[in-house]
Amino acid sequence: MILDGKAPTGRIQDSWDNARFSLKLVNPANKRKYKVLVVGTGLAGASAAASLGELGYNVEAFCYQDSPRRAHSIAAQGGINAAKAYPNDGDSIYRLFYDTIKGGDFRAREADVWRLAQVSNNIIDQCVAQGVPFARDYAGYLDNRSFGGAQVSRTFFARGQTGQQLLLGAYSALSRQIKAGTVKMFARTEMLDLVIIDGEAKGITVRDLTTGEVRTHVGDAVVLATGGYVNVFYLSTNAMGCSVTAIWKAHKKGAYLANPCYTQIHPTCIPQAGDYQSKLTLMSESLRNDGRCWVPKKKEDCNKDPNSIPEEDRDYYLERKYPSFGNLAPRDIASRAAKEQCDDGRGVGPGGRGVYLDFSTSIKRVGEDKIRERYGNLFEMYERITDENAYKRPMRIYPAPHYSMGGLWVDYNLMSNVPGLFVLGEANFSVHGANRLGASALMQGLADGYFVIPYTIAGYLAGVKSPGSIKADHPECAKSIADVKASTERFLGVNGKKTVTEFIRELGTTMWENVGMARSEKSLKAALQKIPAIRAEFQENVKVSGTGAELNQQLENAGRTADFLEFAELLTRDALHREESCGGHFRVEHQYPDGEAKRDDANYCYVGAWEFKGVGKEPELHKEPLKFENVHLAVRSYK
Repeated sequence: MILDGKAPTGRIQDSWDNARFSLKLVNPANKRKYKVLVVGTGLAGASAAASLGELGYNVEAFCYQDSPRRAHSIAAQGGINAAKAYPNDGDSIYRLFYDTIKGGDFRAREADVWRLAQVSNNIIDQCVAQGVPFARDYAGYLDNRSFGGAQVSRTFFARGQTGQQLLLGAYSALSRQIKAGTVKMFARTEMLDLVIIDGEAKGITVRDLTTGEVRTHVGDAVVLATGGYVNVFYLSTNAMGCSVTAIWKAHKKGAYLANPCYTQIHPTCIPQAGDYQSKLTLMSESLRNDGRCWVPKKKEDCNKDPNSIPEEDRDYYLERKYPSFGNLAPRDIASRAAKEQCDDGRGVGPGGRGVYLDFSTSIKRVGEDKIRERYGNLFEMYERITDENAYKRPMRIYPAPHYSMGGLWVDYNLMSNVPGLFVLGEANFSVHGANRLGASALMQGLADGYFVIPYTIAGYLAGVKSPGSIKADHPECAKSIADVKASTERFLGVNGKKTVTEFIRELGTTMWENVGMARSEKSLKAALQKIPAIRAEFQENVKVSGTGAELNQQLENAGRTADFLEFAELLTRDALHREESCGGHFRVEHQYPDGEAKRDDANYCYVGAWEFKGVGKEPELHKEPLKFENVHLAVRSYK
């Protein structure tokens, strides 16, 4: 099937304005007749729930954490992009649009990216009005810093806590609507199924993580804003609770999953310290504004004190390879470059899996106090974890799984191929192509929640003739509850010998080694042999103690792991079918002589959206062709 993304035609500069005007409206008095279910309360979910509540819709919001404030958006550090051009350095909406298309290696829809760039400026105004404490310059104006993949400074920030401050802003807006009664909040609640009635998304089945109660909530539309799936690699920068479950359950009910192989490896992570580590810690990309990446030129210097290695014996490899962008090369390029140095035997730290991020030059130029002012909490975090003072000794960093550019397929209105199912933020595939530029995740989440879904969901709801007509006693709801309970009973009934953690660690190791930074036909086929075997053993030998009628984190993790074991196979199939390298998807068979990614626009310039056909069965591929009329296809170069 050829998919229609419903992207507007005509001048791209007018596309979003024209699209908004063409959407049907729900008049203010009628909005209270509709109920919208919002799953996830990170930046995308919290801003969507708050905005829809403010408009007058009845909203029910759900998160598995004990509070919306604990959503993983809180962990974002470096900043949020917007095209306000305050530094007067040549930025514009068009340049942000261009950088995002190019940064994604020409694998995103132009119209979606233009809209993102256009509304980016509104986001900053919204957040300032909420009291978000963005950094300011000596004159009191909002300050900016640079990020990878751009030659302008367009990233607004709050030290190294930008995600936390933005989430608190969205949470305050959400809390206001909870108090007003337009939003009803359900914390400690996990979505375990999507309810489809007459071909449309009308509800979700959830488990109360405190009491174990399984119940269905129904509404007139469902909004998924549940984040990304890179915990399929087990060790990642994501919170341990981040999972693929919500979008995978939707996928199994008919929603197409687009470009699952587009996963991002972040170049600036604290290296793994041991085999039993449970997650990895990110050091913000913003550090590459003032930090310089290097490794020793001589292998015999790798175990020396870095401060004892003279300047002439250091290889500032990003500055050498990419002089135009230097240390601010995009994430996928910087990650592969770091791996290249380590594979050459010049990595530092335990196992040779690390490179240096050195601030000595910047400290000499602007002083240690200025560096503390810009990144103090990040340096403190690094010292707590490594017991090393990065003001005196270079940080050690190494690439790690970080973000999912793939996700559920959505059209321009952020609706999936299942009518009534909308998908926001990292949970959809929409704007980042094959590689997300730094500081664009927060931008997309808030753009989708504050400025896109309030318009586009009305276009769908205006066509719902009998709002509120579906009740929780519908036969499909009863069937969904029975299916969820049966799944729970299966996990509890196996009584095997291996823990859930052992299985997800085994899957993660398989995925990282075979489907990680470098992929090949051989490695991908090897993974496709191993994943079903791990899944089969999980079904026969997993140990989940306790019951389903109580707080049971083993049971929660068993369900999430089961979904990862199914999803991992689809991710790997997608990587195998895409015989090209683009962005974060790097096939070793497809590269230029200098090691750069080699796209195949003649055969793969499309969104690959997969339809579920059954566990272990070949999924069906649907394609949405990508057209580039404003940014012409070209070899992506940052040299």
